[in-house]
Amino acid sequence: MSTSDAAKIIEQRWGLFNRWGPYVLLGFGLLMALATSGVVGMSRGEWYASWALVGAGLALQLWWSAAAGSRPGPSAAGTVYYAVRWALAFALTWFNPFFAFYAVVGYFGAERLLPPRLVKPGLFATAVIMAGSQSGGLPPHDELGWTVFGALLAVNVALLIVFAHLAAQEDERNRIAVSTIVELEHANTALQQAMDENAALHSQLLVQAREAGVADERRRLAAEIHDTIAQGLTGIIAQLQVVANASDETLAREHLGRAADLARHSLGEARRSVHNLSPTALEHDELPEALKKTVTEWAERTGVRAEATVTGPAEPLHEEIEATLLRIVQEALSNASRHAAATRVGVTLSYMDGEVTLDVRDDGSGFDPLTLVKRSGSGGFGLDGMRARAERIAGSFTVESEPGGGTALSARVPLVRHG
Repeated sequence: MSTSDAAKIIEQRWGLFNRWGPYVLLGFGLLMALATSGVVGMSRGEWYASWALVGAGLALQLWWSAAAGSRPGPSAAGTVYYAVRWALAFALTWFNPFFAFYAVVGYFGAERLLPPRLVKPGLFATAVIMAGSQSGGLPPHDELGWTVFGALLAVNVALLIVFAHLAAQEDERNRIAVSTIVELEHANTALQQAMDENAALHSQLLVQAREAGVADERRRLAAEIHDTIAQGLTGIIAQLQVVANASDETLAREHLGRAADLARHSLGEARRSVHNLSPTALEHDELPEALKKTVTEWAERTGVRAEATVTGPAEPLHEEIEATLLRIVQEALSNASRHAAATRVGVTLSYMDGEVTLDVRDDGSGFDPLTLVKRSGSGGFGLDGMRARAERIAGSFTVESEPGGGTALSARVPLVRHG
């Protein structure tokens, strides 16, 4: 509801009084005059004049009711109407003080009918009629009567000032209340718009989160497949190549057995990857033992000298951290056997205050990290995959290498204990 709408409602309520109030008050004043005419001592001539004035008041009110619609604010016609009505009320009150009920309407129509400079004189003129009625009628008959009239006029003027001040305060409160309501409605509208926008953003975020979850799951499965099936197939191929070139049946069977073991192990790891389970090596052993077994098995399978070392007080780590470190070791060993042509590999797991460090060093051919370009079809799960794994658990991954100088990989992750 706007300020103008509230003003219209208030105007409609006062419009009912301004339209019908003069009729009611004139009729009530006439009834009181009829009831008290004997006490007041009205003569027949005064009654004839009073009836004529009452008729003139009715005619005046009927004319104004028809003309007021085209003159909603102060105007010359309104001033004339107010002045004539005051004169009729003054004359009627002269004949009988109880006709002052009709004069009361002068208090309520001044600001609506008169221009601002005439409002106070109009209210004062109405106060004169009221004081005359309260003092026993106009004109006062003696000095005491004039004194009482003057005192009552002063009281009426004082009451006018007080009520005008209270009315001004009430109008100001109403204005502030209406303004507050308008501001609240604007705020509610803005809040509703914000809620609609938030709902749309929420829906959009849900869609994006769903898409991000799907993409993250795809990356996880791709990395797991690379770390399990791809590495297992690489080992199987290496064992089968030995079998193909072996003339000793016993040696061939040994390598066929290793290939079969690798196939079974890779199949189990693939199943565990699909269900997002920890590596098989961590199923029954803590990370230090699992890491040592992984390095030992890799050394036996590849024939490369490898050693695993654990420093610091070992502690049970969160499953995700143990799985990440073990996968990094597996990928680093796979790279060392496939690309580095290393003859010696060292793996060090260090438990320190607040973090765990994994270092993998080899004496292979090395490379230039700045000019390393991912080969087509590699899938990008080598060094980038190890770095992504470390960063996913708030860790870091660094590479130090140079052509002919071997390679050193280091992963640093937070020490988050199991449970």
